[in-house]
Amino acid sequence: MAKRRSDYDSPWKEIIEQFFPQFMAFFFPLAYTDIDWKQPYEFLDKELPQIRRAAKSGRHTVDKLVKVTLKDGIEAILLVHIEVQNQVDGKFAERMFIYGYRIYDRYKMRVVSLAILGDQDATWRPQEFGYDQWGYTIKLRFPIVKLLDYAADWTMLEQSRNPFAVVVMAHLHAQATQRYPQTRLREKID
Repeated sequence: MAKRRSDYDSPWKEIIEQFFPQFMAFFFPLAYTDIDWKQPYEFLDKELPQIRRAAKSGRHTVDKLVKVTLKDGIEAILLVHIEVQNQVDGKFAERMFIYGYRIYDRYKMRVVSLAILGDQDATWRPQEFGYDQWGYTIKLRFPIVKLLDYAADWTMLEQSRNPFAVVVMAHLHAQATQRYPQTRLREKID
């Protein structure tokens, strides 16, 4: 029987859609300040199956694709790719590259890929993909947020009014209590 894996992705997808500005403010404040929040933003997730269809990189999904307007008036497609997982994935950076160029190819607009890493390996921090051959160079660098890093500043999480502080605490508690159902129940009640 296959080992049952926790579904950490679905709650993330739902809360990002409900609180997208707060998500950007909490995890990517530099990007948040560049977005014109007076303009509407649009989730384009329904169009993602066409981008993934020909993927040979396995069953992986781009979690959110959001069309935003920047303060300088330029419309951009912002790709927020959240990979919440318990294991290191050696193909993650390559997938970020593949999704980014497929989205660019489809829309012919600037794409910014952002990643949240929810695994339990503090040393795994993929941030780029690329290669260089005969003077030809291609490289993608993307910002990441490592949820484990927030465990060191629990007081900040408890005092934050941003809903993503609670999401991070819940995520970290869920990982820490995975094998301890009584402790997990106590944490949920708290």
